[in-house]
Amino acid sequence: MQKELVQSEAKRLLLEKCLRGEVTLDEARHVQTRATEPQAASAGRPEPESQQYQASVPSSTRDRAPQPAIQATRTRKSLLRQALNRLLHLLCRFGPGLGALRPFLHRMRGVKIGKNVWIGDDVYLDNEFPECIELEDGAMIELRATILAHTHGSGRVVIGKDAVVGAGAVVVTSGNRALVIGEGSVIMASSLVTGSIAPYTLYGSDACKPLARITKPFTPETTYEEFMTALRPLSR
Repeated sequence: MQKELVQSEAKRLLLEKCLRGEVTLDEARHVQTRATEPQAASAGRPEPESQQYQASVPSSTRDRAPQPAIQATRTRKSLLRQALNRLLHLLCRFGPGLGALRPFLHRMRGVKIGKNVWIGDDVYLDNEFPECIELEDGAMIELRATILAHTHGSGRVVIGKDAVVGAGAVVVTSGNRALVIGEGSVIMASSLVTGSIAPYTLYGSDACKPLARITKPFTPETTYEEFMTALRPLSR
């Protein structure tokens, strides 16, 4: 009994020295191992090295040990969530149900969607930050439109009530910026939108127009330089 009290007191003094920085953990471990060798040998069962190490380490250090595992779990959940978002996105882009199933699946991804929203085929709603997109009641997103809510950081895109984004249009904002397409506005097909649109406004890029006269067809045998050099101004 007296021997056990002496060993317990020695451990306490050794721990206090570790906390004051007078002895390193490696040194303390070596000293403690030597102190316990006779007792372990007499019992015929050596004390596991892990138990010796835990006895020489302060309790606060042992409490911090599980933290890397917790962080790794959070990372795995994040990766799983990203994978799930992409799988749902594929179903939204190519699956049926433009007024029912697609809005439902996009809500599962995090997109804020109101009532009676219409989403066309192959519509791309931000993969990385779907929660930064909001489609208000009655909004319509036409075939192959693209809405990006991030460029060097997440921003926010709001498609207003009864607004229409035409086929092939691209709506994009940058980090920490809000882009709002006002209520009742219409974005014409193949338009590029990088700023907010006033309510009840028709917005569109210039339509395709003639630029030059081609004198050498752009065949597989024609290089790009030859094609450009052969262009002639349009006669007025």
